[in-house]
Amino acid sequence: MTRGRDDGGPKKRLVASLLILVAFVCFLYAYSRNQGSSALEYGSKSLRKLGSSYWGGDEDTDIGGKQYESSSIFGGGENDAMLKSIPVCEDHHSELIPCLDRHFIYQTRLKLDLSLMEHYERHCPPPERRYNCLIPPPAGYKVPIKWPTSRDEVWKANIPHTHLATEKSDQNWMVVRGDKIAFPGGGTHFHYGADKYIAQIANMLNFPNNNLNNGGRIRTVLDVGCGVASFGAYLLSSDIIAMSLAPNDVHQNQIQFALERGIPAYLGVLGTKRLPYPSRSFELAHCSRCRIDWLQRNGILLLELDRLLRPGGYFAYSSPEAYAQDDEDRRIWRKMSALVERMCWKIAAKRNQTVIWVKPLTNDCYMKRDSGTLPPLCRSDDDPDAVWGTPMEACITPYSDQNHQARGSGLLAWPARLTSPPPRLADFGYTNDMFERDTEVWQQRVDNYWNIMGAKIEPDTLRNVMDMKANMGSFAAALKDKNVWVMNVVPEDGPNTLKIVFDRGLIGTTHSWCESFSTYPRTYDLLHAWTVFTDIEGKGCSPEDLLIEIDRILRPTGFVIIRDKLTVIEFVKNHLTALHWEAVGTADSDQEDEDNVVVFIIQKKIWRTSQSLKELD
Repeated sequence: MTRGRDDGGPKKRLVASLLILVAFVCFLYAYSRNQGSSALEYGSKSLRKLGSSYWGGDEDTDIGGKQYESSSIFGGGENDAMLKSIPVCEDHHSELIPCLDRHFIYQTRLKLDLSLMEHYERHCPPPERRYNCLIPPPAGYKVPIKWPTSRDEVWKANIPHTHLATEKSDQNWMVVRGDKIAFPGGGTHFHYGADKYIAQIANMLNFPNNNLNNGGRIRTVLDVGCGVASFGAYLLSSDIIAMSLAPNDVHQNQIQFALERGIPAYLGVLGTKRLPYPSRSFELAHCSRCRIDWLQRNGILLLELDRLLRPGGYFAYSSPEAYAQDDEDRRIWRKMSALVERMCWKIAAKRNQTVIWVKPLTNDCYMKRDSGTLPPLCRSDDDPDAVWGTPMEACITPYSDQNHQARGSGLLAWPARLTSPPPRLADFGYTNDMFERDTEVWQQRVDNYWNIMGAKIEPDTLRNVMDMKANMGSFAAALKDKNVWVMNVVPEDGPNTLKIVFDRGLIGTTHSWCESFSTYPRTYDLLHAWTVFTDIEGKGCSPEDLLIEIDRILRPTGFVIIRDKLTVIEFVKNHLTALHWEAVGTADSDQEDEDNVVVFIIQKKIWRTSQSLKELD
């Protein structure tokens, strides 16, 4: 034995260990530089097991579906377990939208009418069929390009689908350029640029300086069948915000491209259910070669647009039927013209392939129609603002007495309408003072959020923002000077304040947070959750499911701001490690009307599965 021999063995081993450590650190640095951001690797076999999570090393603890039992859904005791990991979904689920999942429809053999687009509407899996796992990013994923550069180009690795570049190559939708996908601004109808097409529409309407915003009178727009949303993208420079709408159809990644570009967009379809927006939300609706049969079911889809348009609102329609080149086009044009005439729309302008109709300002035309004229007026007990899962109706929504007498919506021009109490405030019994106080309070809260995030936030860090419980939209209003847009979400079972949001010149949607949101994974930079967890506790829904859904929606390096009671914050803290999130900061609320409320801000880390790393090699 050489026990007493002094050969420097421990010293050599120490040096060797240090060299290995240095080499490993250098490798991580080189790899992170190559990817544009540091990345953590996850996706071992234990993490890839579906249907269960792992608590404190006990692999048999089942929190799938029903989750664990507790006297309170959020616990709150010192002995609450720290969740160590959550399973990672298989890589082919990297673009999973649970409530718009065609595989779920096929597997469960739902009986849907394809001619009515029911297969593109929301069909959510029951709790026992949900994916209780984290959605992995695709191989090579990078932090998205910042706005405004992102309007014109995105990383190809983030949305590795180039079929639209080939299929629409003659229409300038998108072009593959090396490791990026570029968007020249074209569309099916406007090959040479959306900006020129938008100016043409403004010119047709004789708006000053060919500016479609018409001195701030046109602010909210609905673009139906939007493609990759270049129409909406080029409206932004005119202070117009468009809800770009398209289904998850054969062009299934079009809304994903729109959101990756930083353009407001939503997955939806004109099918059998009302769109999730209240009546009189938009000044203009637009359809350019959107391939919609407007004559079906007694014009029910046009009547849905009529419900959504404000008094005096426009519908700009660019399609072959508008210039009637053959017998079939002329037949459709005659029938469509007769329908809109019975709806009391009039042609405001018609040029080449585009026609623009205008909706009446009052009920006068409706009252002068002959008895029995179709489509009929909606029943007096029909609520035009009831939208969550509500079937469309083939009827005309008349104006309230107030709108009829005012001969319009009574809204101020943008941007004055953002901070001015809108007329529909009275529908909820809210006073002007309550509105102004709410606006002031949320400005203070947002200023506090940005103070907490501090150096983590640069002027271009955020672009796509979601307020998960928007109320009157004052959180979004407080961001008016930042280069962001906000999807304002109003709960389906509370006061339908979404019409106040739209009347302020903002956009949003109705939703239940007991279900998955209609968007692709990794589409928002910041989510704001004001008492959202407390709300779903009252409904008996799973907070773990909501955490996994937030993670699905959130971009890597994105932020979550949770404003809720202390037990909720402790619950979320127990899940940080499993979600690969890290705490940014916390603060107690200093406002008298918020007892036991805490602000907790989190940032999502970048992580990758083992399989995606192999694909990069």
